[in-house]
Amino acid sequence: MTLFTAAFLTALFAGAITAGIPLLLAGLGEQLSEKTGVLNIGIEGMMLAGAYAGFLVAWKTDSALLGFIGGAGGGMLIASLMAIFCVRLGLNQIVIGIALTLGVEGATAILHFFQFAQSYPRLGSMETLAIPFLADLPIIGPALFNRPPIVYFALLMVAVFAYIYRYTYWGIALQAAGDKPAALDSSGVGVLGVRSVAVLLTGALVGLGGAFMAVVGAGIFVPFMTNGNGFIGIVLAMLARGRPLWVLGGATLFGACLSLTTALQVAGVDIPTDVIQMLPFLAVMAVLVILGRKANLPSALGAAYVRGAR
Repeated sequence: MTLFTAAFLTALFAGAITAGIPLLLAGLGEQLSEKTGVLNIGIEGMMLAGAYAGFLVAWKTDSALLGFIGGAGGGMLIASLMAIFCVRLGLNQIVIGIALTLGVEGATAILHFFQFAQSYPRLGSMETLAIPFLADLPIIGPALFNRPPIVYFALLMVAVFAYIYRYTYWGIALQAAGDKPAALDSSGVGVLGVRSVAVLLTGALVGLGGAFMAVVGAGIFVPFMTNGNGFIGIVLAMLARGRPLWVLGGATLFGACLSLTTALQVAGVDIPTDVIQMLPFLAVMAVLVILGRKANLPSALGAAYVRGAR
């Protein structure tokens, strides 16, 4: 039996997109936060909050669009706590990030138990937007060019952030907030304001990724459904060296690892699911070993900024 059939490759590419989009949004969000010097360990919790809020809003309103807006809002809500405690009050970013993640995991599990544990409601399939001609291409056409609009939005964000970082004053301010915050402050731009906006936008992007998982990927919310995707997003951001396109490449790689279970089932290959689910994390460790020492991180990453302090 030939493994690389058209059905196998189509399932692999389609699954890589479905699994990779949340990683892409999480990686882009974390990259934005890290550029300003905020190590946002709490994005796992923001993603889970986005998944819960996105599913709840989509289920209540029967609107996927409102679900995505709700997911972004849920992520921003948790991000606002990160901005208050870490950016404004200068508390330890790692401790607060872990605390927020654990808190969201507990809160969403309790809310799910009281709201959905008896019924487990599901959302209907989301409408797709087919790009003329490209959607008819074999294998990659259905996988990439006949997807929900949120997929195209996520891919567009890669180009948008690449442009912002390279060609705009806002991109320079973001970089300065992470590398030379005192110099940015002396130029008249508030470091705390730049960092706060970046953290809130990070929450929106990550929450949108969580909403994608619940609304598009699964059609249901279950506790702890992010399953470490937020932490993989942190790794992607650190290894991408400030380049959004590298985040896209890493998200595609890890998304393909996550989608192998479905693709192998389509091909009729009997491999234990637990073994396949280990692949993304094995890939993360391999990439860290190979490229981890070359990661180019902001000099003020993880350090609270206090005006006038040395």
